[in-house]
Amino acid sequence: MTIIRLLNISFYRRYRLQLAIISLFVVVPWALPQLPVAAAASPALEVGEVVPLVIPFLQAEPVVALHFPQAGPRLARYSIRLPVTAYSSTPDQTDSTPFITASGTRVRWGVAAANFLPIGTKVRLPDNYGDQVFVVEDRMNARYDTHLDIWMETRAEAKQWGFRHTTIEVL
Repeated sequence: MTIIRLLNISFYRRYRLQLAIISLFVVVPWALPQLPVAAAASPALEVGEVVPLVIPFLQAEPVVALHFPQAGPRLARYSIRLPVTAYSSTPDQTDSTPFITASGTRVRWGVAAANFLPIGTKVRLPDNYGDQVFVVEDRMNARYDTHLDIWMETRAEAKQWGFRHTTIEVL
């Protein structure tokens, strides 16, 4: 293959969605069927005169709210009993960026840290928080290989939690 052919293929792969959208409105005449109707409705247009385009499906109509069924609580893939501690965003408990997690998000209620679970894993602590879902978005020191750490807003809350052996459900 020539280098120009390879460049064309990579260009197409990178911009194929944009090309598809552009071709929808440029090449396909049924995409905006009102355009010929607007021109035919007023054949005596002056040069530079603007005709308002009326697209029926874009008109302001009463909005109907869709109600989707609520899903029940998610079933756990497995449960495991392990030590769970809490941490807060203080420099002595974290690295140099105490309010940023290992995944790049800001700390907030519902963030957990674990080394043995992939980032984004959802867990529950049913004995302590019922159906509250925590998301693993942070990492811990490497020596804690089977340990879960949940984020709390203040150091006092984290100290009150302390060190507990509890059951976690991995969703």
